[in-house]
Amino acid sequence: MSASATMPVIERGTAASRIAAMAVAVIIALLAIAPQFLSAGAVDRMTALFIYVILAAMWNALAGFGGLVSVGQQVFFGLGAYFAIRLADAGLNPFLALFASGIVVGVVSIPLSLFMLRLRNGEFAIGMWVIAALTHLLVNLDRLVQGETGTSLISLNVYDAGTRRATIYWLALASMTALLAVLFGLLRGSTGAAIRAIRDNEDAAASVGVRVTGTKRLLFVLAAFGIGIAGALWLATSITFQPKTYFNVQWTAYMIFMVLVGGIGTFEGAILGALVFFLIETWFGGTGVWYLVGLGATAVLFSLFLPRGLWGTIEERFGLRLLPVGYRVRLPADPTDGDASPSPQQATTSRERA
Repeated sequence: MSASATMPVIERGTAASRIAAMAVAVIIALLAIAPQFLSAGAVDRMTALFIYVILAAMWNALAGFGGLVSVGQQVFFGLGAYFAIRLADAGLNPFLALFASGIVVGVVSIPLSLFMLRLRNGEFAIGMWVIAALTHLLVNLDRLVQGETGTSLISLNVYDAGTRRATIYWLALASMTALLAVLFGLLRGSTGAAIRAIRDNEDAAASVGVRVTGTKRLLFVLAAFGIGIAGALWLATSITFQPKTYFNVQWTAYMIFMVLVGGIGTFEGAILGALVFFLIETWFGGTGVWYLVGLGATAVLFSLFLPRGLWGTIEERFGLRLLPVGYRVRLPADPTDGDASPSPQQATTSRERA
C-alpha cells in the first residue's frame, strides 16, 4: 500500500457540496419568479421566511462562529424599523429607506462595539439586553413615534398592494441572498479562520497574531447590519411600527431557537432552523400561548438530546456537508480492517478546521 493511501486528506469541497451549490442557484432563480405563481398570502409568508433566515444566520454568525452570545439583538431589529420610519419621513423613497436604515444601524453599531466588545461571555450577553432596553426607552421619546402608540410607514401606501407585496418579497430575497453570500465568503476566508480561533480561545488567537478586536468588531457590525435590514423589511410587511413590538426580546429568543434547533456553528444549520421555525409558526402560530410554550419546550429538548441541532447531528452521523466554510480532515480506512469503506464517523472529524 502506498504512503499516500495512508495519509489523512484535508478537504473542503465535496461532490455533495458542488451539487448543493448548483441546487442553491436553481432554488434562488425559482424563488425570484415565484410571486407570479403564488397567492398574496403565500408571498407574504415567503417574505417572512426570508427574514427569519437573515435573523438566524446573523445570530449564528455572531454566537455560533464568533462566540459572542447576545440576548439583546432585538436592539438592531428595532432600530432597523425605526430608522426606516425616520428616513421615509425625511422624504427618502420608502423602499430605499429600508436598505438605508440597515446602513445606519451598521454605522451606529460601530461606536457601540467600542465598549460592548470589552465585555465577555455573560457580561456581553446581558450588556446587549440592557442596551436594547435603553434604546427602546429613547425611541419612545421621539415625537414622531408617539411613545408606545407608534406610527406607520405611510409612504408605502402610495403603491398598490400587489406592487408593494412583490417588491418587498424581492427585496427580502435579495437581502437574504446577498447577506448569506457575504457571510459565506467571509467565513471561508482567513477572516473566518480568525473568527473561529477567537471563539475557541481568544487569548490563544491573540498570541498567534489574530487581530481579535478588529475581527470581532467586523462580525458585530455585519450582524447589526443584517438584523437591521430584517427589522426594516418586517416593518415593510406590517406597515405599523410600535416600539414595544420591535424591541421585544422575543426576536432574540426566536433567533436563538432557530440556531439551536438547526445547529449552532454550522452554516446550513441556521437556514434549516429558520425553515423549521417557519413551519412551526405556520402550523401552530394560531394556538396562542401554547405556541410559545411549545417553542420553549422544543428548545429545551433539543439542548438536552440534540445539542448540536438537526444539521449538526446529520453532519456528525453521516459526514454530509453541503455548504462547508472550513476544512475537514478525512481519515483513511484502517488497512487491517476487512471493510474498506469507513463509516462517516471514522472517515471524517466532527469539527471543521480553519
